[in-house]
Amino acid sequence: MTDSALDPEDRKIVTLARSARARNGVPEGAAVRDETGRTYVAGTVALDSLKLSALRTAVAMAVASGATSLEAAAVVTDAEGVPGEDLAAVRDLGGAGTPVLVAGSDGAVRLTVSAG
Repeated sequence: MTDSALDPEDRKIVTLARSARARNGVPEGAAVRDETGRTYVAGTVALDSLKLSALRTAVAMAVASGATSLEAAAVVTDAEGVPGEDLAAVRDLGGAGTPVLVAGSDGAVRLTVSAG
């Protein structure tokens, strides 16, 4: 997928996810967009007592802020894909058809997967 093929709102969440990763120096950055267009941005959480991927953290932030649905999600990672636990979190809030954009550290989207 080329950057020009991305919807501007999807490009925005990829950019936010990339910024979170770079700003915090963490392995992953993620962003989700809820049903009202609000975005939630997070990085990997790696405490001794709590470990969460960036995507699960972003979903948790959306839930804690009152979101009832997700339109899209993005994760910037060096990993080849999205772990099942992350897709399950997106699916729980957004439904099986919620797209998850997977981008590299350069912000280029490598693939889009469905949360289902």
